[in-house]
Amino acid sequence: MRKTDPEPGFRMKIVMKITLSQFAGFCDGVRRAFDIVDNLDSDKVKKPVYVLGSLVHNRDVVKKIEEKGIKKIDLEGFTRAKEGEIGTVIITAHGVGPQIYGLAKEKNIDIVDTTCPKVIKVQRLAQAYSKRGYAIILVGDKEHKEVKSIFEWGNGRATIISDREDLKNINLAQSEKIIILSQTTQSRDFVDEVYGSVKEKYPDAEIANTICLATNQRQDEIKKIARESDVVMVIGSTESANSTRLYEIAKSLNKKSVFIESDEDMPECGFFKGADTVAVTAGASTPDWIIERVIARLESCKNSLNAV
Repeated sequence: MRKTDPEPGFRMKIVMKITLSQFAGFCDGVRRAFDIVDNLDSDKVKKPVYVLGSLVHNRDVVKKIEEKGIKKIDLEGFTRAKEGEIGTVIITAHGVGPQIYGLAKEKNIDIVDTTCPKVIKVQRLAQAYSKRGYAIILVGDKEHKEVKSIFEWGNGRATIISDREDLKNINLAQSEKIIILSQTTQSRDFVDEVYGSVKEKYPDAEIANTICLATNQRQDEIKKIARESDVVMVIGSTESANSTRLYEIAKSLNKKSVFIESDEDMPECGFFKGADTVAVTAGASTPDWIIERVIARLESCKNSLNAV
């Protein structure tokens, strides 16, 4: 028997090292929004209270908000509401266009504004550049609330680029002044691609770096850990743009990448058999308690596989 051979009956222990991203979970903007709503004084706020859409793209967080007696309302419901039917409206971190503020004032509705400061920055840039006569190229998902709000603050002057087909079809006058803005959670790689393509066609085009630092950090890190790990777990909602982006990046680099919203969606323990390293990251809408439950489940799988 060679020295490197195991003793008869010896079973190799499964290591399965679990690594949690240092940037996983609530970003500053989402944490701020959640804390504002979680700390609302129910005795002082004008009732009934509604949140315009989902405060956070996470079913656990939505449930916690509902338990406080705060109902969800969509844009159509808010627009059609008569005076007195809504006491207070909560604007989510994604932001809204200026008409919502006007409607709230008309209908005597109080506002709790949790718009992320980084989103407000892009909204104000769109507004300022529109007033200066710039053509705005906005890189982002057309149907995303943040993008819609930025578009509206830019007076509807923006050309929205969501994919390469949109990029190919840009048609602006050569004489126009052009500024490129982006959704705060947009892919850095795609924004760079758009900028490079637009500059070839319109050499004087300008760009404002409006991608959130936290988004940059998460995307840079996922590229690294996806290459270094056997399995990648991305926690987040499919409604969350930044979570979806993390999964897309991970999947492009590691075929054994999984997208889940909570520990309830995790694959069976057998999925992790043979994995020496498992990396876990989470989008900006994922609360700490869900991340902790996913890690606990992974630890349980690790122990289970070792016991076999």
